[in-house]
Amino acid sequence: MPSPNEKLAESLEVLEALQEGNRRVFRSDDLSRVHRERLVENGFLQEVMKGWLISASPEAEAGESTPWHASFWEFCARYCDERFGEQWHLSPEQSLFLHGERTVIPDQLVVHSPKATNNDISLLFGTTLYDLKVAEMPATAALTVRDGLRLFSPAAALVRVPESFFQMYPVETQVVMASLADASDVLRFLLDGGHSAKAGYLAKAFRQTGRGDLADEILRAMKGAGYDVRESSPFESRHIHIFAKLGRPAAPIVGRIEMLWDSMRGKVLATFPKAPGLPADKEEYLRFVDDIYRTDAYHSLSIEGYSVNPALVERVRQGGWDPEHDPGDRRNRDALAARGYWQAFQLVKKGVEKVIAGENATALVRAVHNDWYRELFQPSVTAGLLETGSLAGYRNIPVYLRGSRYVPPRWEAVRDAMPAFFDLLEKEPEPSVRAVLGHWLFGYVHPYFDGNGRMARFLMNVMLASGGYPWTVIRIRDRKSYLSALDRASIEMDIHPFTTFIVHRVQWRLERHDLKFPAPMESLVFGRDLVLFYGQDGEAVVRCVISGEALDAHFHGDGKDRVEVFRANRQAIEQEVQRKYIAGDTEVDGSVLIRSGDLPE
Repeated sequence: MPSPNEKLAESLEVLEALQEGNRRVFRSDDLSRVHRERLVENGFLQEVMKGWLISASPEAEAGESTPWHASFWEFCARYCDERFGEQWHLSPEQSLFLHGERTVIPDQLVVHSPKATNNDISLLFGTTLYDLKVAEMPATAALTVRDGLRLFSPAAALVRVPESFFQMYPVETQVVMASLADASDVLRFLLDGGHSAKAGYLAKAFRQTGRGDLADEILRAMKGAGYDVRESSPFESRHIHIFAKLGRPAAPIVGRIEMLWDSMRGKVLATFPKAPGLPADKEEYLRFVDDIYRTDAYHSLSIEGYSVNPALVERVRQGGWDPEHDPGDRRNRDALAARGYWQAFQLVKKGVEKVIAGENATALVRAVHNDWYRELFQPSVTAGLLETGSLAGYRNIPVYLRGSRYVPPRWEAVRDAMPAFFDLLEKEPEPSVRAVLGHWLFGYVHPYFDGNGRMARFLMNVMLASGGYPWTVIRIRDRKSYLSALDRASIEMDIHPFTTFIVHRVQWRLERHDLKFPAPMESLVFGRDLVLFYGQDGEAVVRCVISGEALDAHFHGDGKDRVEVFRANRQAIEQEVQRKYIAGDTEVDGSVLIRSGDLPE
């Protein structure tokens, strides 16, 4: 009789066959009841609604939305094909969003079909699909199919959306307009429908975005057909400043990131402190980068979900990581990540050294960012945890962000996005804008299959260095607000929360905080196995604590008087407290806590 593992393996073989071609969505009757129930029970499938399932991961935490967001568009396409055949399409508004590379998963997707019943269908994680009954399908020429989704073509969508859409979503409309090579397709829909008013505001919109040739062509054609067309802007005056004035056809992702940069840079400038200028004492600046490495690596890796501590980071730095002779190091995903971070950090630090000496920061990052990436993952490739091809460079697969409705652009768009991204960095004169928007947009594009957060923070710190700002650490305890601010920028196009978040972190070091211990005074916190002592930052008194566990693990304090062990090792403990404090690695109340993992082995 087969064992439970053998039965599960049999079911997984069935699922593997169904997943060929990266398929993630299945009808319940694609599998037998036995296989279906077994795979759901073991976390390999998840039910969306009666009769429909998606691929899932047994390792996903309860309430994890990533499998659903990864399957959302495929589900909508397959569900609508199953229910409506070819008699369905998305709204012109949603069509423009997708053509314009607005990839946020919508709370509600509206599907138009003559076979619809005006029903709102509840899906996972608060999303719904509304089937809107329409009298008839639009002309075949107005529709296009992309990734299984039936969309209005870019030109048809521009003509069909109401004028108010241009006011509400100026970026999306301009991105799609900038992607058109000429006015032919737009004119066809305007002339066939006799849309003289639409022709007027579309002509004005093209003119305002630097496409005067298309505007003139629309006016000539409409007037030649006997229509009286008067230009009027569909955009609100407050959106005038975001016009990219590309004056040329551009891939949607290129137009999008150019317009986003243009619309956001002013908000960064209004919030960020003035750049100090390149440091006079370059050796001191680089010493600080060296000193902060352990803190930076711990927090940056922890934000990405690796289980590391400063002790592991320090062991890697000191050469204690030995995969050749230590099987644990060969297998340890966290140690491999720490080693990769150390290797990449060395390259980044060399870049910082060149930048503070006056080298062009953007040109440097453009040239070496793929090298940073390869160093991050080289240990994992060497250990056999990743395929060698993982080091090739930009991704050729879709990626999804855990817990976020934002979905990075299609992998096909990355090749257009990254040169445009570096061009924007190159043109930007302000280091603060390069740092904030560079970090955010790198994550927005998500060019690699993994490591994008670490890469974005490296890029941010090189750009900060170009203005003389200090190396800045994003703390693990700030992870929620950090990711929330990034989401706010990516979903709502609001860069202010992320800018203020970075400003608060940069400001700490600009204020040149330091910690001294002029009057030793330590005591045991009874009942909590902690030794309490105090430091001083100017006039401010800073509460400092070391755990009994840390005293035991690093100073052989087992069974000894805690305070005496502290006193015997005061200098080493105070140095560690000072290191954490200067890096801004404090608790919520501003105190400094030394845990066992904070101290080098």
